Amino acid sequence: MKAIDIEGVSVIADYFLLASGSSNTQVKALAEEIEEKLSEVGVKPLRTEGASTATWIILDYGSLVIHVFHRDTRSFYNLERLWADGKSIELSEIIGDEALIVESHTAVPQ
Repeated sequence: MKAIDIEGVSVIADYFLLASGSSNTQVKALAEEIEEKLSEVGVKPLRTEGASTATWIILDYGSLVIHVFHRDTRSFYNLERLWADGKSIELSEIIGDEALIVESHTAVPQ
């Protein structure tokens, strides 16, 4: 997972969280797990997109937008390059202790 601080760079959100899976099934499972874990601590998405194709699922939490990609899709769109003006940060800086729960269950080697 990678977290990018885009506050001051964009009005879309303050942070992007990028994660990836190696299959559509894994992408969908990762997104569902993230949504479930955040829901357990009272955080619900404002909207979600992409679950039907599961190549790029977006979980929009307002100031935090989580992108869960198939690794090929992540490589193709390369949001890290697109948002290079943002600052790479530690996941715990955006979500706090709950991030450790989510990260331990969903982290996928890149």
